[in-house]
Amino acid sequence: MNIDWNAKNYTDNFSFVHQYGEDVLKLIDAPAGSSVLDLGCGNGALTKKLQELGYQVQGMDSSDDMLTIARQNNPDILFEKGDATQFTLPEPMDVIFSNAVFHWIDNDKQDALAAHIANALKPGGFLVCEFGGKGCAESVHATLEQCFAKRGLQYPRFNYFPTIAEHTAVLERNGLRPDYAVLFDRPTPQSPGKTVADWIEMFVRVPFRGMDEKQKTEILQEAENLLRPRLCKDGMWIIDYVRIRVRAKKI
Repeated sequence: MNIDWNAKNYTDNFSFVHQYGEDVLKLIDAPAGSSVLDLGCGNGALTKKLQELGYQVQGMDSSDDMLTIARQNNPDILFEKGDATQFTLPEPMDVIFSNAVFHWIDNDKQDALAAHIANALKPGGFLVCEFGGKGCAESVHATLEQCFAKRGLQYPRFNYFPTIAEHTAVLERNGLRPDYAVLFDRPTPQSPGKTVADWIEMFVRVPFRGMDEKQKTEILQEAENLLRPRLCKDGMWIIDYVRIRVRAKKI
């Protein structure tokens, strides 16, 4: 994944990520007792929800800090460290679930991701996932691109934000047949008191790597000023999320 998490800040101030993810659980069409892997489980909040639905669940993530929180909060669930593009399991699963993960995996690794998911599923098993789709947070990224260019800097577009056609093609050529796919706008309010600068500091870290702190602060303030008329309503910042939600069967 192309991001290193501030796990505590994520857990304390960005809980909307897993709260919105609860709706994706409804796409799982498997009986209680089925085996489910929460791939990119983060702090384990949705892994716990899966357990409460009656599934035999385990979590996997690449972040040691996230796994520490997940294990502390859910000592009765197995959490293991793993790379979503390279992982293997002792036994195949009935379902692989993933929320807000795939857009952090580079475009050129999406086939490896889909292939490893297919290999980790039983025949007839399902992938159920949601992540950022085409146009996600575009106003923020376009504004940052403008702020970088003003300073003679290039703003890298590092997220994988596909269309339905782009992503279902990846799944199909790796043995996963989508039976449900939707791309939709989901304007996402931030926690009270948090601004777009806080959101950028959490989720847009790659472009600022190695940058002088003074210049970074200037860019964040400029971006916040430019975005305020569009994204701040009555003191509440609302980021222009677009999500893609998919269910696909191993064939």
